[in-house]
Amino acid sequence: MHDTVDLIAQTYGLGTGPWTMTPVTRGALGQIWKLSGNGSSWAVKELLFGCDKDQVRREAALRNATENLGVASPRLIPNRHGAHVSQLTPSSGGPYVKLYDWVDGTKADASDPDILDWFGRTMALLHTAGEGTSESPDSWYEQCPKNGDWKDLHQKVHQSGLPWSDALGRFIDTSAVELAHWVTASDPGDLVTSHLDLQPQNVLVGPKGPVLLDWDNAGPISAEREFARAVYVWSGRNQANVDEARRLTRAYRGAGGSATITGPQSFSMLFATDLNFIYVQAACAVDPNVTAAQREFASHQVTASLRNVPDLTTITRLTAALATM
Repeated sequence: MHDTVDLIAQTYGLGTGPWTMTPVTRGALGQIWKLSGNGSSWAVKELLFGCDKDQVRREAALRNATENLGVASPRLIPNRHGAHVSQLTPSSGGPYVKLYDWVDGTKADASDPDILDWFGRTMALLHTAGEGTSESPDSWYEQCPKNGDWKDLHQKVHQSGLPWSDALGRFIDTSAVELAHWVTASDPGDLVTSHLDLQPQNVLVGPKGPVLLDWDNAGPISAEREFARAVYVWSGRNQANVDEARRLTRAYRGAGGSATITGPQSFSMLFATDLNFIYVQAACAVDPNVTAAQREFASHQVTASLRNVPDLTTITRLTAALATM
């Protein structure tokens, strides 16, 4: 670890230290570390599954564009060569890392009216900054596993004896079919470049106010579909609070956001990402080529996700509540 810390400091021109690096949290794509020394701290994101350099380019461009509009976020700091991602010891296949400002703060309370107002405005500014993209959304947001894919995966899970095998089977026979019906390609005329992971856990409230984190997924998306997914998530998912959804929507519209929810089809991104996430995590949980820790992490993600599958009754209720706004 000592050599890794020194290499990161050298790569980013941070000085001689001494340095300490401690683990903070693990996400689906990366491990966050806190790097401290010389009276300063940074967030190091270690990318666990390789690096898409085009995506990093989109992240840096969107983050800089939204900063000019007033959206607060940690800087994505370039290394000594101007690149926004670095591979440590590339000759030996070392990990890719990104370096950000460290942000001290508390978790955002999605029920706080001021936070909802801030988030609605922020989403509108993201959509304004990302207008005019010519790129197409990744299949992660536009497609989902077919029934045969699910059945093959379930057989592997069942053979592995994982305790959530039966729950996955019930999900495959019911919710997976219902939600997949609404997953379609989006309208090219509605595309923007945006954050794509607008969840309360990606917001910290620091000394100067809310800060938007975790821009790793930044890319092209339907504004309508990102808006619909965000309304669902920020209003409480299957326990959706209609008043909170309306407040968020008013703030979004007041800041120039134009997306509207027209029915279950507006939630195609939500359904696709939830279905794909469960599939990928279930596959990882039975993958002999990843570490035991990665399989365990994936197994926990599956069980948590199966308890929170989007409910079409809630989607219908949200659509009706926002129809007149």
